[in-house]
Amino acid sequence: MFFRKRVGIDLGTANTLVYVAGKGIVLNEPTVVAYSSENKNSVLAVGEDAREMIGRTPNSIVAARPMKDGVIADYTTTSAMITYFLRKSLNGRVLWPEVMISIPGGSSQVEKRAVVAACKQAGASSVYLIEEPLAAAIGARIPISQPSGHMIVNIGGGTAEIGILSLGQLVVFETVRTAGTKLDEYVQTHIRKKHNLHIGERTAENIKMQIGNAHLGDEHAVEKERTIEVKGRDSQTGLPRILSVGESSINVALQQPLKHIIEGIKNVLSKSPPELAADIVEKGIVLSGGSSLLINIDKYVTYYTGVPAFVVEEPLYCVIRGIGLAIENLDSYKKAIR
Repeated sequence: MFFRKRVGIDLGTANTLVYVAGKGIVLNEPTVVAYSSENKNSVLAVGEDAREMIGRTPNSIVAARPMKDGVIADYTTTSAMITYFLRKSLNGRVLWPEVMISIPGGSSQVEKRAVVAACKQAGASSVYLIEEPLAAAIGARIPISQPSGHMIVNIGGGTAEIGILSLGQLVVFETVRTAGTKLDEYVQTHIRKKHNLHIGERTAENIKMQIGNAHLGDEHAVEKERTIEVKGRDSQTGLPRILSVGESSINVALQQPLKHIIEGIKNVLSKSPPELAADIVEKGIVLSGGSSLLINIDKYVTYYTGVPAFVVEEPLYCVIRGIGLAIENLDSYKKAIR
């Protein structure tokens, strides 16, 4: 008898993770495609190899992220990328697998259809859509089927997905299109304006990961401050320059995009029914997604909302673990899946 493979995909703006039923997480690569500028169908590199090319390509090659703010920005390259990831995950044999893929909570019908069409073109026999906050909650082992409120904030690369769940479904949710890549952009802008230094997006991401701090607190000591050497191009002389930057300077750069996320959290809390709000005050806010690895982001959320917040274990794998559990137990999660 022929069994179709079941595959879960967390198609993120920054990283794509693939889960194969029975094997677990088999792939974790950057969501980047490098293709010929003359012919989009001529894909030259995908994933880590393509990420290495960002900001370093000649005119004949384009290295870009086909996902923007959690949704497909470039259909052709996204489809080619999904095909590549499926082939790599299934050892080259894509025999009409059943695919479950995550989508932002506030996706429009057009965005959903684009995701389904890209998966079908890549060789999927049937495509199930699961909302990211729901997948993150399943992956965080939250008992979502109970009649009690749970709040999850999944901060990825392109979007922050904020949702309140009860009885296995989203009650209130909001998608804030500000997350990891926006944090990088603000770091780039801050260093250009304050230090007259042009840096690339990979350098900005590295600065955020090394010394980014969401909440310094009142007791932050300047002498204990972490610093990093930044290399870039001087905007006045046009020559390469090295500069030392401290975490309090980067903290200033991160405040604006982080405020957008806090506003989203406050909006969702203000729309929640009183009984669910009471549950959330008691249980706290669960933070997941790669960008919740930013130091002290839990303290930042607690400080501005007054509700205790905590980051789950391995937040980067939270959504893909949830998708994996849902696709291995399709019948149990039928109500929550489109």
